Amino acid sequence: MRTLVIGDIHGGLKGLKQLMDRTKIVDGDRLIFMGDYVDGWSESAQVIQYLIVLSQLKECIFIKGNHDVWCEKWLRTDKPDKIWLDHGGRGAIESYWSFSKEDKKAHLEFFEQMKLYHLDEQNRLFVHGGFTSKEGVEKENLESTFYFDRTLWERALHLDKEIDENSEVFPKCLKLYNEIYIGHTPTLYFNSEVPLLAINVWNVDTGAAFYGKLSAMDIDSKEVFQSDALMELYPNEKGRNERSLNQILGKRTP
Repeated sequence: MRTLVIGDIHGGLKGLKQLMDRTKIVDGDRLIFMGDYVDGWSESAQVIQYLIVLSQLKECIFIKGNHDVWCEKWLRTDKPDKIWLDHGGRGAIESYWSFSKEDKKAHLEFFEQMKLYHLDEQNRLFVHGGFTSKEGVEKENLESTFYFDRTLWERALHLDKEIDENSEVFPKCLKLYNEIYIGHTPTLYFNSEVPLLAINVWNVDTGAAFYGKLSAMDIDSKEVFQSDALMELYPNEKGRNERSLNQILGKRTP
């Protein structure tokens, strides 16, 4: 059936539910989630609970994002990183107020089982941020590169599209995989509300953490499905909206 890749959710359960309805998931569909399930809107813990249930019903692959790494560490140690608190962590912690210790343990196990990357049978790579090794993801030295890197996307985006693939300056890393799917860097930064293609890299983070929509894409047909803008689904979260707008206007964060 279909393989659907889903962009960064960032605590937007309403958008996620809406997107699942609009994609009309059927048995046999494979869902690949690109990471950053938490932080941003007010339902981070609820998103994780929803995904745990969904994974019991459908074939799902969960890629780990940088925000997920921060949340996982907090669930394990009860000690939040300051950088996480400054970038959505406080809201994520608040979303757990009604969850039991058993719930949190189940969520921790869910985070621990997430993949840093996924390579499918058609040599298509799925990774939250990127990689830097010229020999591919298997040779990457730093685990954090997979969920923090932006250079892969920037290199593909700014590469002259007329350049020959056999040129010496063509990035070798882009030749390793038939297609590469990433999240992490909102397409809103590049004035796009839909997934963007650069060379063979698809960016499916359409800014659901900010004023954008949550997106899913059929990776074979390239059909795109979207929720409403998350700001419309969470109109009472004005403080988050203002912070998000400031980020889009130039104060970019990890």
